[in-house]
Amino acid sequence: MTTMVVLSVIDIALLIAGLAFYLFVVGSQLGRIATNLEECRDLVREIGDNAKPIIPGVDHINRTGGVVAGALPLLYGMAEGIVTGVTPRPEEPAEPVPARPASGRRRSRLHDGVGYSPR
Repeated sequence: MTTMVVLSVIDIALLIAGLAFYLFVVGSQLGRIATNLEECRDLVREIGDNAKPIIPGVDHINRTGGVVAGALPLLYGMAEGIVTGVTPRPEEPAEPVPARPASGRRRSRLHDGVGYSPR
């Protein structure tokens, strides 16, 4: 019976040691995260301070971009008309030409082998 009590006490001590180690690891990771967040906060403030003089120019750029974006469909249509007007088109033949094989007239190699040549 005393061995059961001793084993239970050892088991509880190991559980407490494991939890303490876990809390130590989590605490150190949270400390690193807090340091990184402080650095990020400082960088964001610096970016905001650097962007203050640019903001009025950005409004002007956005207005100009809106005007250009509104004109793009008209410009695109005009460009299509120009390309269509200057693209050369082959003239259609008066009578359709019959289809011919790309390799020309076919000849059998057997004719060459026996010395036959058609007229």
